[in-house]
Amino acid sequence: MSSLIDLYWHIFTLQVRSRFEYRADMVLGWCARILSYVCLYIAIWIIVERFEMIGGWVWVEIAFLLGFHMFAYAIGAALTFIQMRQLEEMVRQGQFEVLLVRPVNTWAYLVVSGLNLQYLGHLVLGFSLMIWALSNLDLVLSPLVTFQLVFSVVSAAMLTTALLTMLGASALLITRTRFFFGLFYDFWELGRYPLVIFPWPLQALLLTALPMGYTAFVPAAAVLGKEVPFWGDWASTAGMLAGPVFGGLAVLFWRFCLRKFEGVGG
Repeated sequence: MSSLIDLYWHIFTLQVRSRFEYRADMVLGWCARILSYVCLYIAIWIIVERFEMIGGWVWVEIAFLLGFHMFAYAIGAALTFIQMRQLEEMVRQGQFEVLLVRPVNTWAYLVVSGLNLQYLGHLVLGFSLMIWALSNLDLVLSPLVTFQLVFSVVSAAMLTTALLTMLGASALLITRTRFFFGLFYDFWELGRYPLVIFPWPLQALLLTALPMGYTAFVPAAAVLGKEVPFWGDWASTAGMLAGPVFGGLAVLFWRFCLRKFEGVGG
């Protein structure tokens, strides 16, 4: 086990060093992404300021929601987005079979070797927005609330990782999966808003089959003491357990897809 950890760490350090070979490009990428999201958040701020609140949420609460949404997503996406999206191409070109004969965990190798440092800009923006919002909220960060917040962020990041892993693993069964990621982001963008502004069928969908409500709204609302549809007083528990539950499902689905994988020749 220690030798595998050393191997993964070595691959990780090589990945970081290769990314920093082009520092200017990386920094410009961070700045560009931060600027694009800042413009989006300004547009949301203008709307909230015009109507004073959205779905019972004032701007500082929505800012916390936006920061939580971005920060948790960036952690999960840095580990799996590029890696899982490229899995389709690896399967089509017969490169995935090469990984199967290596004496390492295939998923772990993909994650470590493809770690995307471009998401550092997302992390900085999300974390900064969360800290600003918390400093302006009438919220006492007791040890229990702090634990709930930290564990909720971890759970939301795990959920993002799990969903992207399942989308990527589908390539082992049907090969063409790129369009799944477009659908993922269409629904993911809904997670940055309070779910109460949507009609109840969409709320139910985002809390069940397409669990984007747990990427930010449910855990953030639970921390802030806001009303959560369907869950009520169980919202904090749901927010903290969504990641582990879907993480377990992702593990089972990944293993299932590996067993059914027959190679590019079918």
